[in-house]
Amino acid sequence: MLFLIIAIGVLIIVLATAKFKIHPFMSLLIGALFVGFASGMPFELIIESINTGFGGVMTSIGLVIVFGTIIGVILEKAGAAYRMAEVVLRIVGPKRPQLAMSIIGFIVSIPVFCDSGFIILNSLRQALAKRAKVAMASMSVALATGLYATHTLVPPTPGPIAAAGNIGADVYLGTVILIGFIVAIPAAAVGYFWSVKVATKIEVPEDNSSEEFDYDKVVASFGKMPSTFQAFLPIIFPILLIALGSVISLLNFDGGFAQFFIFLGNPVMALLLGIVVALPLLPKLDEETLTGWVGKGLLDAAPILLITGVGGSFGTMIKNSGIADIIQGWDISDVFTGVLFLLIPFIIGAALKTAQGSSTTSLVLTSSLIAPMLPVVGIEGAVPLALVVMALGAGAMAVSHVNDSYFWVVTQFTGMQVTDAYKAQTMATLLQGIVTLITTMILWLILV
Repeated sequence: MLFLIIAIGVLIIVLATAKFKIHPFMSLLIGALFVGFASGMPFELIIESINTGFGGVMTSIGLVIVFGTIIGVILEKAGAAYRMAEVVLRIVGPKRPQLAMSIIGFIVSIPVFCDSGFIILNSLRQALAKRAKVAMASMSVALATGLYATHTLVPPTPGPIAAAGNIGADVYLGTVILIGFIVAIPAAAVGYFWSVKVATKIEVPEDNSSEEFDYDKVVASFGKMPSTFQAFLPIIFPILLIALGSVISLLNFDGGFAQFFIFLGNPVMALLLGIVVALPLLPKLDEETLTGWVGKGLLDAAPILLITGVGGSFGTMIKNSGIADIIQGWDISDVFTGVLFLLIPFIIGAALKTAQGSSTTSLVLTSSLIAPMLPVVGIEGAVPLALVVMALGAGAMAVSHVNDSYFWVVTQFTGMQVTDAYKAQTMATLLQGIVTLITTMILWLILV
């Protein structure tokens, strides 16, 4: 009966968001309250579960989400994303425009939401496609899948951070970032492959447009562009600090010097310093930038914070309902042990992603559902938990279709018909999810 109650709670969330268009924050809260009341929890425990679940998630990852979003806004408005694009183009060469767009998307979506990243880079996509004389749909899918890979797998994007926090992997965030980079490469690669093999055959109105997209004019519209070092530093610097702190902790170094770098490698401090090193990107230090740009970052972070926090409430409600004790009593280690366990978060995550559309909501909800299972199957420590986050991300990739806002961003900015978008974008995300799961399972067999 308890499992049926939780299943109905999940169904309520899916129907509320997908059919009745209720905001995921309210949907998750309604689902959490349903589980609490239907399972017979005392009123005081229901309130406590909502408060402690929300507060616990905010304590571990709230500021990380805020700081990462602010960095993303600065990179967007200062033209740093375009500078990074120029560098990638010089390395890859003008004869491989789809590969360039995929790599650019891969980098930009680490701190920037994939929806925003596509919009930011849309004019660049158009300009490069016109200059290289390749199909617009091909360039769109290459950019969209490159953005999508790191959006679902690599912190400080909120979805992977929330998943890590819910399963207790937030203390190993450096490992999650490192493994996320590794796993995201084949995910982006299969998206690139799909863009050149399938999407090139799709024609969109942009292909026949007489409008000129001058690459030089697009870049010039930002005014004075930041240097390459300035553009990449806000992304690379905090990641290096987190990685360094994780390595020092893993090797059990001691002393004041080691403790100082562990302090700097804490995700909160690392991303705060990321904002500091991003300040030279600001064209001027005034109210418009210091208040306006930062304010936009806070505004963008707010809904993610609320969804992530109430997702923590839902997870805590499930835990306090008694389900964790029931699962602890199961002897499932013979069936879903080791690498086979990764199928569970993938299947649940893919089902929720397909049903309600949001990758972030899928990551938050699925991680809350599987968290009680991890001690039963003996999954603990940095690498195993990081690989579980990757399996969650794989499920949250498959698939992007009509109930996903990102699907409509890609189609509307490209002019693709929905049927063509299913062939190009939806099938690409399905392949990305499958390839990500396979990669994650292979890494489990090698590393665990």
